[in-house]
Amino acid sequence: MSSNTDSTEVAALADQVRSARAGGRTLRIVGAGSWLTAGRPCDDSERLEIGALTGIVTYEPGDLTLTARAGTSLAEIQRVTAAEGQWLPLQPMGAQTGTLGATVATSSYGPLASAYGTPRDQVLGCEFVSGTGDMVRAGGRVVKNVAGFDLVRLVTGAWGTLGALTELTVRLRARPEVDHTVAVQLAAPDGDVATAAWRWLRESEHEPLAAELLSPSLARSLLLGSDACLLVRLAGNEPFVRAAGDDVRSLGEAMRSDVEAWHRLACSEPSASIVVRLSALPSRVGALWTRASAVAERCGGFAHATVSRGLVRCVIPDAGEDSVSLDAMRELVGSDSLIAERVPAAWWRLFAKTRPTDALSLGVRRAFDPGRIMNPGILGDSP
Repeated sequence: MSSNTDSTEVAALADQVRSARAGGRTLRIVGAGSWLTAGRPCDDSERLEIGALTGIVTYEPGDLTLTARAGTSLAEIQRVTAAEGQWLPLQPMGAQTGTLGATVATSSYGPLASAYGTPRDQVLGCEFVSGTGDMVRAGGRVVKNVAGFDLVRLVTGAWGTLGALTELTVRLRARPEVDHTVAVQLAAPDGDVATAAWRWLRESEHEPLAAELLSPSLARSLLLGSDACLLVRLAGNEPFVRAAGDDVRSLGEAMRSDVEAWHRLACSEPSASIVVRLSALPSRVGALWTRASAVAERCGGFAHATVSRGLVRCVIPDAGEDSVSLDAMRELVGSDSLIAERVPAAWWRLFAKTRPTDALSLGVRRAFDPGRIMNPGILGDSP
């Protein structure tokens, strides 16, 4: 366990940023390097490596807070906190070898966001090196520290365009007494399984930690049956979980699974795949799920949905310039709201968004990275 962030290493990062700015070079921020294919292509001259910044800085079980260096893996944080009956409920898609810094910088999350929120709800404080080479601290190491301008939320999800995260303080939660997972084969007479799941989640008094709808091919790959199913995580004390289990069985035939099913789900995406996330009002997720899951399955991929949030993720094999995959992407683009998580570089034109032109966005960028040298182009804007 580290007692302090190594100031020498952070100072070296700051020196590299200042040198790059002076020389007109651009930087790609790299931690573990496992998510470099996510996001738009980055127009960088060199890498800014933060992977060596690992380790727990401080851990206060009584306060349910932990401070770690940005290169620390999610798996390491879970290992340390498990000994105290606690956890960090950030389980984004992908292996737990991913770093805390990348998770926060990309604001990545998984099914647990329904109960615990996104990274913006979990991060209390941060330290980062800005595009001017300055070290900036924001937030604090206590839950009640809310004074000042909320830079913590500003850099969360900024994809490193305001600076390179070097240290983060997060809010922890107590692990539930009982943590059960069941897979339900939904009985929907009209075939609209997503709407059936949404109605149950809206009306049930037993709110699960997570509930994820899986398309047939994904359910089969996770050994959860041959049809679409709802993977439900029930947690709390024994009486609550028992009652919740009885309630969820009103949806259809349920079989007991295990908590590892969620880790298998997170790691289910092939390394060479196209991933897009679509959204709709939760009350309208049924139509979105029907269309999007059909497109994904037709292309040999799969889909899964957090129906309570109206989110559907489609994972399609990357067939290069294959017209079938491209046609599928064009079909999905017709959705009201779509975010590309990982697509071939040549296809980003399909997902082009208008670059920010408002005074506030431009002013924030100028304040922290006036030379636009940090991860240039990754949010669609050129340096």
